[in-house]
Amino acid sequence: MYTLLIVAVGIERLVELLVSRRNAGWAFSHGGEEYGRGHYPVMVVLHGALLAGCLIEVWAAHRVFIPRLGWPMLAVVAAGQALRWWCIGTLGPRWNTRVIVIPNAPLVRAGPYRWLHHPNYVAVMVEGLALPLVHSAWLTAIGFGVANALLLVVRIRVENTALGYA
Repeated sequence: MYTLLIVAVGIERLVELLVSRRNAGWAFSHGGEEYGRGHYPVMVVLHGALLAGCLIEVWAAHRVFIPRLGWPMLAVVAAGQALRWWCIGTLGPRWNTRVIVIPNAPLVRAGPYRWLHHPNYVAVMVEGLALPLVHSAWLTAIGFGVANALLLVVRIRVENTALGYA
């Protein structure tokens, strides 16, 4: 069942990329400017490595499902997904996996953006830690958590500059 969960998350990521590609076209047609292009391939590889790591660690290290850990982590994964899609829905065509900003467009202050500048990254961190722990893949959780935190330092700095926060 864990393999099916990882496949489902992988399919969801592909759907996100399709939405992102469509939204990028819309943003560029409205004068959008891209920032921080250099870190994007690293982000793509890291997110793919998360999914692969979940499966490889579980299979290779014979990780077992621990119900008292796995079920709560599955609920956390679902909450992370809900937050991510709330962000996508709130930003509409302005949401993207890349940093594309439309000059002079007002900042979105609705949905989860009322409380946080970057709620999508909260969803990414939560899910990146919880997804491996659904099936006790703690090495993957730690590795992704550390690598993603380092990447987010760069990503948030780029995004804050592009949006005029910094």
